Amino acid sequence: MPRLSTNWLFLLLCIGSIACRSLPRGPFDSTSVPPVPDYSDPASWAALPTLDDEADVLPADTLVDRQADAPIDVFFLHPTSYTGKRGDRNWNAAVSNEDVNERTDEGAIRFQATIFNGVGKVYAPRYRQGHLHLYYSEDTTSARKALQLAYQDVRRAFQYYWEHYNDGRPVIIAAHSQGTNHAERLLREFFDGQPRQQQLVAAYLVGMPIRKDAFEKIPACETPGQTGCFTSWRTFKRGFEPEKIPHGDQIVATNPLLWSLDDTYAPDSLNVGAVLNPFQRIYPEASDAQNYQGVLWASKPKFKGSLFLTGKNYHIGDYNIYYLNVRENARLRTNKYLNQNNQAISSER
Repeated sequence: MPRLSTNWLFLLLCIGSIACRSLPRGPFDSTSVPPVPDYSDPASWAALPTLDDEADVLPADTLVDRQADAPIDVFFLHPTSYTGKRGDRNWNAAVSNEDVNERTDEGAIRFQATIFNGVGKVYAPRYRQGHLHLYYSEDTTSARKALQLAYQDVRRAFQYYWEHYNDGRPVIIAAHSQGTNHAERLLREFFDGQPRQQQLVAAYLVGMPIRKDAFEKIPACETPGQTGCFTSWRTFKRGFEPEKIPHGDQIVATNPLLWSLDDTYAPDSLNVGAVLNPFQRIYPEASDAQNYQGVLWASKPKFKGSLFLTGKNYHIGDYNIYYLNVRENARLRTNKYLNQNNQAISSER
């Protein structure tokens, strides 16, 4: 099994396990945080359309990377890859941490950000991502401060992107897990009810609970082609109701096979293809989907190595179980938006 696939499967199996992490040492200390990223430096970006990076790769030769001439942008916020390793015991990772960057690039950028290279130029900033432990720590003060530090970087990166790269182009905001924490704040601060909202094609806020009333003017998407709205889902094994994770009828759960908010069951025959392990393989009909009380239920995905998938939380695969469906939906929403200006992106099939 290739090293990349092994790393991704390892994360799939150990996410949330204390044994897989080296934990932060002591409370958050603002005097010892890593240096502030310089977003004028390409090294502070995990993906730029002008660079050769992991956001450019494709899992199949039937797909097309359209970043060179795409009419829209995608601002992608990756989840944390910072679990602590080789003596790392800080609350936030430095953007120069090569080990963390490698895990980010070979994980989230390759397996998630590539979903969107068929419709837009992909911009993915590095940021001083908070340690995974902040979601489990009893030191909630330090956890909040670490998350706030990470958001300040995301905010700074977005401002640089908007001033130097966007040039009035439509944009998709896409994120996962910790990235979604930051994307929700970013949308609220820079888009919700503001002129910039007119440039929002859609937002994919995946892997974290987003309330139906999270925004004043940005609604939850109710149909596959709706624009100016947001989608959100968190994936669990069918029949599992997470007691300690926020859920309920006030949390948005988008079905990524139907792109609806109701609890209609979508069979695996609607799943165009998952990309799980290895990357260069597509698994049609990998799993089904059904909304339940603010979470998404899925049957155990079928992929190479799925024998070892024994948990009930499919968080790391939120996007990848439905990889091609999300890719096609991004094209549909983009075309709906562009049709207002007599533009469109052709199908890959």
